Amino acid sequence: QVQLVESGGGLVQSGGSLTLSCAASGNIYSTYAMGWYRQAPGKQRELVAAIHSGKLTAYGDSVKGRFTISGDLAKSIVNLQMNNLKADDTAVYYCNLDESGPYAKEYWGRGTPVTVSS
Repeated sequence: QVQLVESGGGLVQSGGSLTLSCAASGNIYSTYAMGWYRQAPGKQRELVAAIHSGKLTAYGDSVKGRFTISGDLAKSIVNLQMNNLKADDTAVYYCNLDESGPYAKEYWGRGTPVTVSS
């Protein structure tokens, strides 16, 4: 069984910073990518940032230039540095892991809340 454990969420003022961390453990075949998604009340879950094997990264348009994803996929660890936070960043942030291979699976963490006060 694979578990993803997120940490680092909390309450911050607009313009502030937070760092989210996620560590995966369990029977992981091979990690192809890890990322962060978020879901605000009444909205669909959306991509925040992802990092793939080979260190390729992708970001949602609303966070480009403010958020930075980093990680060690060999250790199934990913971090998200969030700067210049805005009220619109308020959401529950979920860690995601995609395996590689013929029987690849996708795993999700339980989420960590981020609240940005204006």
